[in-house]
Amino acid sequence: MSQPDMRRTDMQQPAQRQTGARQAMRQPGGPLARGLLKLVAPGGGGGGGLSILIYHRVRAQPDPLFPDELVREEFDAHIAMLKSGFDVLPLIDAVRLARAGRLPPRAACITFDDGYADNAEVALPVLQRHGVNATFFIASGFLNGGRMWNDSVIEAVRGAAGDELDATALGLGRHRLDTLERRRLAIPALLGQLKYRPPDERAALVRALAELSGAALPDDLMLTTAQLLRLRDAGMGIGAHTVSHPILASLTPAQARAEMADGRRALEQLLGMPVPLFAYPNGKPGTDYLAEHVEMARQIGFEGAVSTAWGGSRGRQDWHQLPRFTPWDRGRLRFLLRLARNLTVAAAMA
Repeated sequence: MSQPDMRRTDMQQPAQRQTGARQAMRQPGGPLARGLLKLVAPGGGGGGGLSILIYHRVRAQPDPLFPDELVREEFDAHIAMLKSGFDVLPLIDAVRLARAGRLPPRAACITFDDGYADNAEVALPVLQRHGVNATFFIASGFLNGGRMWNDSVIEAVRGAAGDELDATALGLGRHRLDTLERRRLAIPALLGQLKYRPPDERAALVRALAELSGAALPDDLMLTTAQLLRLRDAGMGIGAHTVSHPILASLTPAQARAEMADGRRALEQLLGMPVPLFAYPNGKPGTDYLAEHVEMARQIGFEGAVSTAWGGSRGRQDWHQLPRFTPWDRGRLRFLLRLARNLTVAAAMA
């Protein structure tokens, strides 16, 4: 559903504010940042450090509700800059090389979480143009028309009619929507109240909120089977990300194991190939997943698993708690400096 005409001026302003940042990303980082990378991660002996980047979506055009989200041109610049200072590897290769002590210096991997359709439609052509591999962690239950609960909230706010969303009857408060900025503010306010609710309670509240908003929610946000197979056929890595993307720490052990194992099994049946890697949903150690879930990942047979704890991997690792980070910087120099700093961070574990 499109926004009313009265908001068009507001919708144009974020894109205008981003113009300078997008242009800055295209400027060369220069030898300073690359020299810093060599100092931080000189390489040799298989201990040069592994940087694993997390992405979720790459949009074809800026989203007025999320003006800071990555678009195609910025992702293209990220990959070009990453290649200029790192040896970009498939994640499964990096895990196996690191286990054998043969990881090349300044190794880096690209990962995507959740399974959005734009991964195949927008990100994949960029990856192919640069000749690099990424691993896509797929929540199997959302394929072919599914929608994650947070996207249901986002789209309910985006498409809500009127200038207010009164969700007090649901215990979620009253939210002004009369400007684009207020719609932006309503989204994290609602997500924050819902994120750590028990899954069944959260699902019921999200359904009620969507009905209350009157918005027509999209059914094309996530990958179809055909798009998933396109990623496979392009040589990209596919990893498991549970069935329904729950916070594992909120589940019973039996529920958590089923989410992890069933998600993997569903993907292997669709792909006709092994799925050796796993990503913990949300991924914060000790909060979103616990030590027992790390052990489950080992027992299920995953060769490695990734969290969202920041940091670089060096030397001996827990291969089932590999850290990752999100590269949000727009300028190329800052992007490389962020990568360099990440290699110095000691990641948390469950």
